[in-house]
Amino acid sequence: MDVRNQTWLLAWMSILLSCLLQTTTGQSHMGLFEATIEVVSEGTRFMNRNPRDAEPLRRKYDFIIVGAGTAGCLLANRLSADPTHTVLLIEAGRDESFIMDVPILANFFQLTPETNWGHKTMKQDTACLGLKNKQCKLPRGKVLGGSSVLNYMIYTRGNKIDYDRWRDMGNPGWGYDDIMPYFRRLEDVQIYRNFSIRGTAGPLTITHPPWHTPLAESFLEAGKEMGYDIVDYNGERQLGFQFIEATMRNGTRLSSNRAFLMPVRDRPNLHVKKFAMVSRVIIDPKSMRAIGVEFIKEGKAQKVLADKEVILSAGALGTPPILMQSGIGPADHLRSMGIPVLQDLKVGYNLQDHLSVPALTFLIDKKVSIINERILDDAKMIIEFMAYHQGPITVPGGVEAISFMNSKYSNNTEYPDIELLFAAGSMTSDPTLHACLGLQQGIYNEVYKPIERKDGFTIFPLIMRPKSQGRVMLRSRDPMKLPLIQHNYLMDDSDIEILLEGVKTAIKVAESEPFKQYNTRLHNIPIPACKRFAFNSDDYWRCTIRQLTMTFYHQCGTAKMGPATDPDAVVDPELRVYGVKGLRVVDASIMPFVPTAHTNGPVYMIAEKASDMIRNTWRTRM
Repeated sequence: MDVRNQTWLLAWMSILLSCLLQTTTGQSHMGLFEATIEVVSEGTRFMNRNPRDAEPLRRKYDFIIVGAGTAGCLLANRLSADPTHTVLLIEAGRDESFIMDVPILANFFQLTPETNWGHKTMKQDTACLGLKNKQCKLPRGKVLGGSSVLNYMIYTRGNKIDYDRWRDMGNPGWGYDDIMPYFRRLEDVQIYRNFSIRGTAGPLTITHPPWHTPLAESFLEAGKEMGYDIVDYNGERQLGFQFIEATMRNGTRLSSNRAFLMPVRDRPNLHVKKFAMVSRVIIDPKSMRAIGVEFIKEGKAQKVLADKEVILSAGALGTPPILMQSGIGPADHLRSMGIPVLQDLKVGYNLQDHLSVPALTFLIDKKVSIINERILDDAKMIIEFMAYHQGPITVPGGVEAISFMNSKYSNNTEYPDIELLFAAGSMTSDPTLHACLGLQQGIYNEVYKPIERKDGFTIFPLIMRPKSQGRVMLRSRDPMKLPLIQHNYLMDDSDIEILLEGVKTAIKVAESEPFKQYNTRLHNIPIPACKRFAFNSDDYWRCTIRQLTMTFYHQCGTAKMGPATDPDAVVDPELRVYGVKGLRVVDASIMPFVPTAHTNGPVYMIAEKASDMIRNTWRTRM
């Protein structure tokens, strides 16, 4: 079933429910007719809550925010709370729609150019070798809400040690105790009542998905059998097992657009410009001050000015090209592109990411896993979701549980270097998953096609602190061209060895007593390029890791925060670009290194903290 066309899917659900009226007597609390009407009306209400496209624009705003993603939507909310400040939020993409917030469809919109930038890495010989053209896909959201509309909604803060290390690298105010209040301020945690650690009154609702399979329960039981606790991994101790915490409300995705932008869409001092691609920051070369931005809409270049600040929140892959097109970046690279150099900084370097291998598929005999075709062809399950926001459709892309663990290479028991992510399905459970990954069709046909429609689960091992670092570069001087992304994945052999330990640990979990009731066994058709090695040997998995490299889309670090003495730093601890007044970066680009977290949560925190920095700056000057 092709569900990539969101309008078609919405109509399909409605028609299916309407047809059922002829053969079914109704439900206990809401009849099928009412459920059908709710599908259509909820979608209509949702679209009406998106902010209007501002027309005409003012000539000048106090603040211009570039990118309506995780950080940009929060900043727009916080900065426009002062009615004396005028704020313009510019987004290259489209409105968010209700169907994008159906959790089981988490990855479907990665396939549509209307909502996904479509970044791909350059070909290299160390990783992504079993993917099409040897390129890893890097989905990034081109929509109000940004990548918080495309991700799997997993909310993790990171480890205390991460932020203390950021502070100790010369970034005062970024230690764990410093940033904790900002996490608490944005959180509306529904599952824990530890008020000293977790926030409960913020705009961002965080909860466990309302439904899970028995397989997820077995995953947690396996953790206990291995000596781990069931923990609040965003609380005092990260090490352990738990169901995922998700940015969800009422069984649906809660994007940054829904949480922060929609509630303030009618503020007269907040304008939102959609389908507008920012090409560069306008910088006065004499004063070295950012005075506005240039953007392209419907093929026409336009300019808008900023009285106080320009804030780049276009993400770790989007912010560096804008800086470089503006004359801020590595001097030799800019000169090679014919761009006048205004400030020589290491923009685009220090690219970091979390890697995994999606090859650990386990087959089972019981029909208890999540198979999208089975779910979306079941009228009762669709009704359960549309009428009550319950059932398996509320599981984000089939991902249910998580653990943070130490490999034998970890030198601190409180600082996990491996994450295991549990999904109650396989490569074949979601008909779009292998396309999203970019898996070569030949590999899919040989390895995975034989297990289509069979029940199973997958455990993804992630390396938390990879040593390999990449770079983002301009492809050309044309700002409409996507950048070049040199990933350098697995260039450091130690990354392979830690991932190998993650693979072995995942297999131990699946072989534990709680999974024996399903007759669990490792899917053993080998990856073609790795057949020369004995299946399940260390060398087989080393080969497979390089073949089936998977990013978890946690790119960061490309406009590194650091002190003036750090030659690699692009922004200072106040997130101000070195050498340019009135210009900040507020997104994952500023991270000195990737935290032990899915990065959406830390980006919210960065934006929350930045909003205070910005308001304090201009409060003291008024």
